[in-house]
Amino acid sequence: MWIAPERRSLSRWAVPGLALGAGIVVGAVLAADGRSGTALVALAALAGYAVYLAYRRNEPALPFSESFGSGTRARAHLRASAMTGDMLTVAVVAALVVQALRGADVTPYAWLAAVAGVTYLLSALAAGRGL
Repeated sequence: MWIAPERRSLSRWAVPGLALGAGIVVGAVLAADGRSGTALVALAALAGYAVYLAYRRNEPALPFSESFGSGTRARAHLRASAMTGDMLTVAVVAALVVQALRGADVTPYAWLAAVAGVTYLLSALAAGRGL
């Protein structure tokens, strides 16, 4: 039921909200320093990551496919793959923010973050989950 307490809990929005808030703060700090282009890139990366987290907040379990096989080993492999993708995404977004705050070039990290976002979007669409 859509009004069930677990569906409308604010705690499910805490982490995506924190990521978006961090993006706003980092963007404001960079804009105040006169680096508006870098501020927009950092804000976009953190906002995209917040959208990713918000999209996955209701995910009770990962869908299985034939490529993973079946059984315990398949679940372990699928979870390991998902965790690897999540950690790599966090590392790229964090590196982008750190480089932006240091005043270094963020272009390589911006491209990696964009590739990660587009790949996830296409994968979600291809898996039939829709948006």
